[in-house]
Amino acid sequence: MNPPEVLVIGGGIAGLCAAIRARRSGAQVMLAESAPPWQRGGNSRHARNFRFCHEQPSPLAAGTYGATEFAQDLARVTGGSGDATLARVLIERSRALPDWLHGAGVALQTRNNGRLPFSRKTAFLLGGGQAMVNALYQHAEQLGVDIRYQCTLSQPRLLGNRLSSLRLQQGEQCQTLQPVAVVLACGGAQGNPDWLRQHCGAGVVNFINRGTPEARGEPLLELLAHGMQGIGDPSRLYLVAVDARSPPTDGGIVTRIRGMPQGLVVDRNGQRRHDEGADSGSTRYALWGQRLASYPDQIGYLLLDAAGLNNAPAALYPPICADHPRALAQQLGIDPAALEQTLQTYNAAMHQFQLQRAPQTASSTPVTTGLQPPRTGPAHPLKRPPFAAYPLRPGLTFTYHGLAVDTQARTRLTCGEPMLNLFAAGTLMAPNLCPQGYLSGLMLTIGMVFGSLAGEEAARYARSR
Repeated sequence: MNPPEVLVIGGGIAGLCAAIRARRSGAQVMLAESAPPWQRGGNSRHARNFRFCHEQPSPLAAGTYGATEFAQDLARVTGGSGDATLARVLIERSRALPDWLHGAGVALQTRNNGRLPFSRKTAFLLGGGQAMVNALYQHAEQLGVDIRYQCTLSQPRLLGNRLSSLRLQQGEQCQTLQPVAVVLACGGAQGNPDWLRQHCGAGVVNFINRGTPEARGEPLLELLAHGMQGIGDPSRLYLVAVDARSPPTDGGIVTRIRGMPQGLVVDRNGQRRHDEGADSGSTRYALWGQRLASYPDQIGYLLLDAAGLNNAPAALYPPICADHPRALAQQLGIDPAALEQTLQTYNAAMHQFQLQRAPQTASSTPVTTGLQPPRTGPAHPLKRPPFAAYPLRPGLTFTYHGLAVDTQARTRLTCGEPMLNLFAAGTLMAPNLCPQGYLSGLMLTIGMVFGSLAGEEAARYARSR
């Protein structure tokens, strides 16, 4: 077999965009995906929307979302810690994403049919991430991309600032490849339990990997050991609150729990630790993911009564229910007396709050009398059976650790020099832009923008040889 001119490692959104762009640019392209066909696509399968810059309303998004506002949002959630130059590349190139996806056969959700929540800053995928992944694989195959499944790559050999060869294994077959250019789009190491324990402690054994188990980080770790420049903090993780009954890997977005403002959250000892009503934004489940990581055994329980259960967002699994708090505590393995005392204290504070609150401030008034930590309203006593609970654990989505890149998506050596033929895209280089925090739809945008850029630059390098 002739070596590919461009080898793309990883078959999620970043790898697909890289392979398609490189092939459209005239290069012979191989895409090596570690998953079997039924599990292809990485975390992209679980996506639902992407963030993009637009100066006028469209069928996809109402209003405008200009470059300045996009940049301000990104700076706000990252504390200004991301690379501003790469952010400008991301924002400007995001304008073309809807048309690019449409041209590749991906259907997008129009905003006027009421199926998904309104968003001025993001566009939604019709059929979700799985439909997008399937469409892009079909498009890549039609273009002539050589797609290999269940492939692992190892033993990268670097000569100066070029990658000269690596080993590809597919089943029983193993061969050394010498591609002209390589695009790394294989994600971080969130699917590697040993690496996680090393950097984040023993408690990660109780975390749930809500994304692909294929992101084990072997190419990343091997290249770092060979002198590539890393970026980000390996001990920092993006966590969200998920149902503790979720599968250990690959549960996706549907495993999130978001009903904290409708009830109260306790640890395994039946004790409250945080103000359930203080976080009203759409990303409150992410704040709770971080909090749960510090709970004993990394587990908590969202408690609701009938009123709270009726108002809580829909969840994948049914709640655990009982007619009395003590019976619920026994089902959860919590000391019934401790949970009953927590509820009595909480309910007494809620009654006092309802007697004293002013209607015009009820939505944001903290309850402090007899309650620690305080509880921000609106809130109500938990007194109407049935009483319900959702068990919670931290759900791991991605790590804030990867490879440093320049504005051409080229990786860097520790000395700062760029690798001429080794590019990176997607989660693997996202910490350059987002070393902390998150914005809805951001990771998919990073994957598409820098995947396309990496594929374009890899093909340009291949043609120049």
